[in-house]
Amino acid sequence: MSVANPLPHDAAHLHVTGAARYVDDIPTPPGTLHLAFGLSTVARGTIASMDLAAVRAAPGVIDVLTAGDLPHANDVSPSNHDEPLLADGSVHYAGQPLFLVVATSHLAARHAARLGTVEIVHQTPILTIDEALAADSRFEDGPRIYAKGCAATALPHAKNRLSGSLEIGGQEHFYLEGQAAMALPGEDGDVTVHSSTQHPTEIQHKVAEAIGKPMHAVRVETRRMGGGFGGKESQGNALAVACAVVATRHGKPVKMRYDRDDDMIITGKRHDFRITYDVGFDDAGRITALDVTHYARCGWAMDLSLPVADRAMLHADNAYLIENMTITSHRLKTNTQSATAFRGFGGPQGIVGMERVIEHIAHHLGCDPWEVRRANFYADLMASAPVPEGTTQVAPADADVASRGAQGDVPTDSAQAPDGVQTTPYHQPVTDCIINALTQRLRDSADYDARRRAVADWNAANPILKRGIALTPVKFGISFTLTHLNQAGALVHVYQDGSIHLNHGGTEMGQGLFQKVAQVAASRFGVPVNAVKITATDTGKVPNTSATAASSGSDLNGMAVLDACDRIRARIAACLLPDTPDAVRFEGGRVIAGDADHSFAEAAQIAYQNRVSLSATGFYKTPDIQWDRIAGRGRPFFYFAYGAAVSEVVIDTLTGENRILRTDLLHDAGASLNPALDVGQVEGGFVQGAGWLTTEELVWDDAGTLKTHAPATYKIPACSDRPDVFNVALWDQPNPARTIYRSKAVGEPPFMLGISVWAALNDAVRACGPVFPDLQAPATAEEVLAAVGRARG
Repeated sequence: MSVANPLPHDAAHLHVTGAARYVDDIPTPPGTLHLAFGLSTVARGTIASMDLAAVRAAPGVIDVLTAGDLPHANDVSPSNHDEPLLADGSVHYAGQPLFLVVATSHLAARHAARLGTVEIVHQTPILTIDEALAADSRFEDGPRIYAKGCAATALPHAKNRLSGSLEIGGQEHFYLEGQAAMALPGEDGDVTVHSSTQHPTEIQHKVAEAIGKPMHAVRVETRRMGGGFGGKESQGNALAVACAVVATRHGKPVKMRYDRDDDMIITGKRHDFRITYDVGFDDAGRITALDVTHYARCGWAMDLSLPVADRAMLHADNAYLIENMTITSHRLKTNTQSATAFRGFGGPQGIVGMERVIEHIAHHLGCDPWEVRRANFYADLMASAPVPEGTTQVAPADADVASRGAQGDVPTDSAQAPDGVQTTPYHQPVTDCIINALTQRLRDSADYDARRRAVADWNAANPILKRGIALTPVKFGISFTLTHLNQAGALVHVYQDGSIHLNHGGTEMGQGLFQKVAQVAASRFGVPVNAVKITATDTGKVPNTSATAASSGSDLNGMAVLDACDRIRARIAACLLPDTPDAVRFEGGRVIAGDADHSFAEAAQIAYQNRVSLSATGFYKTPDIQWDRIAGRGRPFFYFAYGAAVSEVVIDTLTGENRILRTDLLHDAGASLNPALDVGQVEGGFVQGAGWLTTEELVWDDAGTLKTHAPATYKIPACSDRPDVFNVALWDQPNPARTIYRSKAVGEPPFMLGISVWAALNDAVRACGPVFPDLQAPATAEEVLAAVGRARG
């Protein structure tokens, strides 16, 4: 069976040899034009005049476009139609595109774009959360509120009560491949777009609007991305639309890519948050009431801020059962880059806010934060015992589930949960919890108790270098919270020589989705995985795709492919053994039908000669989900993925510098489709999460100009920042929900494992003095040093 095998990434040999083709590597036809945006240097104002004569006269310039030159819709927003491709009179952030340069080369376009003279009547920008609150600048009329029980009533009766505030910084995606697109004009006004995007259908939709054509006139192809992390879910719209507009205007191929500094200045980041809390708890640390407020800085346009802020609310409980909880969320509009999707999509902000509450309670009680965490966990209600590490259980896939969307294994009427069922603050039952067993196994394998005692001994003996250790959990909901996005399609061809061609709606950004889905197809036909070829994601083959996001790529597309393969299997079986087709077996590259034993290629040839269709489309929609985002009630998630991390750090109390000494991760991937790829995702997610909370700091000046817009000023984790000891294991117990081969999503959940580093830093700073250190995020060296001072009082 191909699934569950730790096969290498399908394009690994292309990656390491430099042969993998990205958008910028596609050979350009003769006469290809190149684009660059002229950008605003002002954060807020009104355009009084634009003198572009020098731009038009620059060497190599063919054309210059402003908003008035666009033939149709001037909008690249994924949501609210509030994001013009080119500024339409008002300027909303420093870095906003004002005009578009068309030139004969990339360098000519980029050079000319800096020659424009733009007069802008300045207005005072709204840059911070406090300024937005003062101006009541927001994307909804008021805050969104979700509640369970009554925190306001329970808080005054709590044995202990604390309040606090946490600032959480944003994050630059820093994908290795920058934003890029190329458009090729076709006949009758059609256009083909190659785009580095996680959402080809959205590119198709926005391009069709921009050139005034129906969607069938636009074909979008994405072979692969050099990283996405959510930054290519909506931010590629501007490049694709610009290329398509110029391609149809001039009848020539057009290409555009951002240089790194332009990319960082123009595109959106992770939302930075302020989280305030008022918590009541007993002497054992058990939370009796929690009132938490999220302030999300969303930037100048709505983009995906509402669902991001929603998901932050949906993860404000993390892995903890809290009977009285109110979550309030403010979505604030500011004159900064439009914050957008980023791995975890708001979930990390919600979870780190909850973990801050745990840390504060533990400090107040003078105990190990692990004890507070354990006291508040949801109960493990799984009927089956944990599977020992190193074993694999793979439940057989159920074709009925894929084709009919059968019911899952947990209650569907979450708004009316039965008495005694533990529920989240948004009233979804939690029936698949394994967090107690998982964290206990990690605690044992990482030797947490002995190491905690050793850290205490070290700190007692060393006045300058202090160590900290923390064990943090993750509970992460899997599904798009916009319910209709939970669908996928696939197209499968079996050729008469037995080779298989596969296409689906997911996009490959290095995460190994194509390999996992190829393994599903190979398993259904019983052939080696090298018999399956997956080609570029193409809106002309599979329409109406959802973004490859929300950790749902394998869940959705794997099931759609299974459906298509099983349709073809059934036809071949009926051809070979009409009376008992269910008895036909596909295994080991053979098709066994009664007394006949054919190679798969022979079986395909027989079916072809009998005029049996060997092509099928597949479709899947996630069952059992319903969600009312206004009321904050329902079942937005099909299941939860769990994980835990133990990290140990050391800090220099004289400088704030710090190192990760050791990290142990145990992550719930269900019955992994490909353990090698999943371990890689866990490792990468952890490092990226740790970077967000420690070294990655975005800085704007008082005028709203982003100052950290290059590798020289923005520090992502380097190889030297990884833990000296790094142990990663998968909790390989099948998913109780009916997912593809009972696997679980593994794209986003491991990101939150990086919170363990921030919590360990907090633990190290706690050793410096009696006062709660109030460690903020990111915990840069400067912030750690400041927290040491606060701890000492």
